[in-house]
Amino acid sequence: MNRSILFDSPFLLGFEHTRALVERAAKAAAESYPPYNVEDRGDGSIRITLAVAGFSPDQLEVTVEDRQLVATGRREAGAKAEEAYLHRGIAARGFIRTFVLADGMVVEGAVLEHGLLHIDLARPEPERRIVKVPIRGAG
Repeated sequence: MNRSILFDSPFLLGFEHTRALVERAAKAAAESYPPYNVEDRGDGSIRITLAVAGFSPDQLEVTVEDRQLVATGRREAGAKAEEAYLHRGIAARGFIRTFVLADGMVVEGAVLEHGLLHIDLARPEPERRIVKVPIRGAG
């Protein structure tokens, strides 16, 4: 991926982390399987729903690492090799779907229901902090 000219400005110092986040988000947007929805549920609550028909809970995994939510689906190779399909329209491949999370976002839980994996996220209200900075005299 080409480097963004915006983040190469000499006036934006220390934004390397932000550049990395933008690059990760662009990479995640290029993925197309499995299809998903992102729903704003109000009060800072978000639900991500992935269409994972044919996956069981033990074949799915949801992790958070370095502010990145990763949903993974793994299929056992050759588990149903003896079955002969006349038409196979349901994808039988594994996947890795990633989402970049903002600071403070937490995963509240995940549930598999009717072939849909729901991942609930929340952004708790940050505690209000006021820090008084002492002012010293120059002498």
